[in-house]
Amino acid sequence: MNALPEQLEPGRDAPLGAHAGNGGINFAVFSQRAQAVELCLYANDGATELKRYRLHGPDDGIFHGFLEGATPGLHYGYRAHGDYRPENGRRFNANKLLLDPYTRAIEGHFDWQDEHHGCLRDHPEGDRLVDACDNGTSALKSRVLVDPGLAPGSGNRPRHAAADLVLYELHVKGFSMQLLGIPEELRGSFAALAHPAAIAHFKKLGVTTLSLLPVQYALSERHLAEKGLVNYWGYNPIGFFCPDPRLCAAKTPEMQREEFRQMVQTLHAHGLEVVIDVVFNHTAEGGADGPTLSFRGLDNASWYILSPDDRSRYENHSGCGNTLRVVHPRVAQFVMDVLRYWVEVMGVDGFRFDLAPVLGRTRQGFDASAPFFTALRQDPVLAGVHWIAEPWDTGPGGYQLGRFPGKFLEWNDRFRDAVRGYWLGTGVSRGEFARRVTGSSDVFHHGGRQPVASVNFVAAHDGFTLNDAVSYTQKRNHANGENNRDGHANEVSANFSAEGDSADTAIHETRIRVRRALLATVMVAQGTPMLCAGDEFGNSQSGNNNAYCQDNPTGWLDWSAGDRDPGTALLVSKLAALRRINPLLRYPRWFADEGDTGSTPQLHWYSAAGERMQLHDWHDRSDSVFACQVQDGAEAVPDSCVVFNPQDVERSVRLAHGPWRIVLDTTTPEAPASHEPIYHVTVPAHSLLILARAQIAQEFHP
Repeated sequence: MNALPEQLEPGRDAPLGAHAGNGGINFAVFSQRAQAVELCLYANDGATELKRYRLHGPDDGIFHGFLEGATPGLHYGYRAHGDYRPENGRRFNANKLLLDPYTRAIEGHFDWQDEHHGCLRDHPEGDRLVDACDNGTSALKSRVLVDPGLAPGSGNRPRHAAADLVLYELHVKGFSMQLLGIPEELRGSFAALAHPAAIAHFKKLGVTTLSLLPVQYALSERHLAEKGLVNYWGYNPIGFFCPDPRLCAAKTPEMQREEFRQMVQTLHAHGLEVVIDVVFNHTAEGGADGPTLSFRGLDNASWYILSPDDRSRYENHSGCGNTLRVVHPRVAQFVMDVLRYWVEVMGVDGFRFDLAPVLGRTRQGFDASAPFFTALRQDPVLAGVHWIAEPWDTGPGGYQLGRFPGKFLEWNDRFRDAVRGYWLGTGVSRGEFARRVTGSSDVFHHGGRQPVASVNFVAAHDGFTLNDAVSYTQKRNHANGENNRDGHANEVSANFSAEGDSADTAIHETRIRVRRALLATVMVAQGTPMLCAGDEFGNSQSGNNNAYCQDNPTGWLDWSAGDRDPGTALLVSKLAALRRINPLLRYPRWFADEGDTGSTPQLHWYSAAGERMQLHDWHDRSDSVFACQVQDGAEAVPDSCVVFNPQDVERSVRLAHGPWRIVLDTTTPEAPASHEPIYHVTVPAHSLLILARAQIAQEFHP
């Protein structure tokens, strides 16, 4: 740009952030309590300060200014002036350069230096005393980027209906770091997910929607940095509009953004959707002892929920030191703006909201009609994408499974624990198991919600991999540096007589059988199935059930495990195909009640003797084998039959309403569908059988 002007002209108070146009750049930033805000410009080296301008305003809490002649590429930050009175929630410190919350790019490298803290860290009075050290030279800088316009190919999104979804949760880096066929220079990146080798795997499995762990710019916590570790999962954001450079093959912010956009466009061309995990429950600034990087320095009391009896403290409903105050109108606006950006500009198809009850927290606690939820449901852009809630946080009243409004899908941990418990023999009854595989009506059958609201899974990024859930009874998290105190301590798991990896062939085969039965249950259950990447071939983390800081082979998928179990991925593929051709296996509404005489589909449960399950059968703990049959209305002949045998011996089962054909046996996924009509079947130990009428068996050619 040319020589910098001496004065900053008044700007527009919207949109927030820094935007080029009309011969310059408009800056707009929110602060309800600052006395003044300065715009600080830096040279491209990120260290040399060029100029400071005082922004105009505030107008309705917005400070603004127009820098004539400025062009994209400009490095900048803010300094907010005001009182430093933590006891009143005010933590202004103009010695600290602040990132623009709306920045599209972040330049520099963050090191954990005391000068980034707004208070004196090692003083006896702690955060009561302001730190006067200026961190402008070493602080992260915001950078102005050219507006790229709408996402390429945005008019050709796959737009899968909720009833058709098969979610596949993965970490961008971990998925491709050891995947054969991915070029070395692309491994671990967004570009790798768009490579033919990756797409071939997604399509082979039959998944519809990739659910990516966080992709936004994140920092590693101080305690990790001091141990030489990193926040690998990325649940510690600071740049909400910026792709995380660690997940990019490209080197510049402009090309990194384009890499993400091209990844989405390529996946869309193959019919695959992209959902991203977003963290609006906290930021990387942490608690009172954390650094002042952006939000805290601009307006601490607006951005964060503070303790009502001591406003120098933070309500910590995230377990990460602070909690975003989404109930504040400007914070809610920020969240909505971020979401729209990732849909309209970056091209994504939806969001998984980490610790989602925070989004609905008001002064009275969680409220399903909180302002943010109302805004989300009314937004013309966001109303058309997927919303998935992790329905718990760490605050009081934080477990809210089943209480999210409208079209939210919710991670159902009750499904996980009951289904694991049934197949692992921990005493889960047939009644509890049946309740979970039919949509968890006790949780979701209210307020017009449907079974698809239940996201059914048996493993996710957080916790044991599926292979480890059948191999370990105790977590092995010592490498995380917390003396094995972190991670879930009471996961439902079993080791089948040997802790960890075993060379015993019988144990190995049993574990494979149980894993397959667990995955098959996810795929045939009512609701929205979710698979965790790597579970389809037996990936292990060696018992680490909290690998958030393991950016190494522990946290990366071990694709060689598939050589020891080639059949499970084939099983998942066949199950996905079966869901596609049989609508009753993905029926999106509640089945009719017992005795209904209408045309609504029904399901009925049968004992191993082929008799309808009675009350005493549901309470009989001595037997766990049973079958479920689905029929398309009261007058129809049952269409599909699923038989469950979690026991360690094979069982003979009489099949009511025969004859049936075996479509899929989880112990032999490579076998084709049988055309032999049967009325009885011997069900192998630790297995699930799917049977159908002759027509479906004939059509099933995955």
